[in-house]
Amino acid sequence: MAVQVDVPPLAAPVRKTEKRRAFGEVPGLATLAFGFLVFLYLPIAVLVVYSFNAGNIVMVWTGFSTDWYAKAFANEDIRKATLNSLIVAVSATAIATTCATLAALALARGGSFRGKVVSLGVITLPLMVPEIVTAVAMLVFFANLGLNLGLGNVILAHTTFCIPFAFMPIRARLEGMDTTLEQASRDLYASDWETFRLVTLPLLMPGVLAGAMLSFVISMDDFIITLMVAGAGDTTLPVYIYSMIRQGITPEVNAVSSILLLFSILIVTAYWFTTRQKPGAKSH
Repeated sequence: MAVQVDVPPLAAPVRKTEKRRAFGEVPGLATLAFGFLVFLYLPIAVLVVYSFNAGNIVMVWTGFSTDWYAKAFANEDIRKATLNSLIVAVSATAIATTCATLAALALARGGSFRGKVVSLGVITLPLMVPEIVTAVAMLVFFANLGLNLGLGNVILAHTTFCIPFAFMPIRARLEGMDTTLEQASRDLYASDWETFRLVTLPLLMPGVLAGAMLSFVISMDDFIITLMVAGAGDTTLPVYIYSMIRQGITPEVNAVSSILLLFSILIVTAYWFTTRQKPGAKSH
């Protein structure tokens, strides 16, 4: 008579689960990140500190003073260069934001059409092309046409360069918007223009403002394109700062650079608050 022996099944091998490290727990990463931030921002901090230097020598501290800021504001050439920068930046921002909004609407709300992918690539191409290439291309283009519009040349060049910067946040806002309200507006017999003016545009406005602010700060700080296409008397503030540096760095250069830096920080901060989405908030 055979005896049946129950053999317990073999237990499955226990696998040790390895605990994944958090990104911040990687050895040496915090030190590397801190060193990178110091390398990036320490020269800027030194520039701002020495803009309050009382002496004429930029790197020899002789005392605290705001005289160089007063001299910068009293300098007629600096005021003219600042005015030129504001004219160019405001004009280029208005044109670039309008073109970017229309392009984003066509690509995000225009359905499928032939050349859609190519159109998207053409609009975003200036983001990937080196700025010096864009500057030389614009210079050759204006020279072949014999176009000499003064600040108009700079405005056209800045507009071309700023369109993709305005396009990206506007398109991102459109892609994240729910189309239910637009469909409801059409169901209530609103025309396409009424739907755009009363529904789409108010919902799209944060993206439009973000694109406009980004374009403004890009245009205001641009140097390479302006240096290539600007004519005599059309000097903008970054180009004027460059000409001051060629004559020798003084605390006045630091003061003007610090003012431009503060202005850029304010614009970028406003851009961040405009694009920041509150926790739990959703695009309707």
